[in-house]
Amino acid sequence: MSKRTDYISWDEYFMGIAILSAKRSKDPNTQVGACIVNKSNKIMSVGYNGFPVGCDDDVFPWDRTGDELETKYAYVCHAELNAILNNRGANLEGCRIYVTLFPCNECAKAIIQSGIKEVVYVSDKYATSKGTIASKKMLDAAGVVQRELKPVTDEIVLSFRTEDV
Repeated sequence: MSKRTDYISWDEYFMGIAILSAKRSKDPNTQVGACIVNKSNKIMSVGYNGFPVGCDDDVFPWDRTGDELETKYAYVCHAELNAILNNRGANLEGCRIYVTLFPCNECAKAIIQSGIKEVVYVSDKYATSKGTIASKKMLDAAGVVQRELKPVTDEIVLSFRTEDV
């Protein structure tokens, strides 16, 4: 008997972790996940967009429009920043980050400062926004590779039924 040949690639695996992490987000509009991986393909950290620890997500707003202090934008930590902060101090120099949505300019700053050298993403739906344009400009200037993942498969189904394992 020979080994399976229909296994997923490292890129699909780590993006799958990012997508699964995004499922933890309570944001009613946009769920984003991130997974940071070192050169040895070991997961260093994961994150998703949500409020900081100690900030009750039933008290803070999830709105997208209105007075700035009554929207989520003043309070939500993005997935990339959460993944960097959740790392708890390990060296991220040379790592790559898998994100479900291309990073904003604020997250690009944190990615660059942490030493991450590659951003792999599946969606760039805000490509024409000023924040994303600034993000790409900074990432380019810092030598951070940006790569859109084109998965071989459209979906991976998870099952919690033990008979499927």
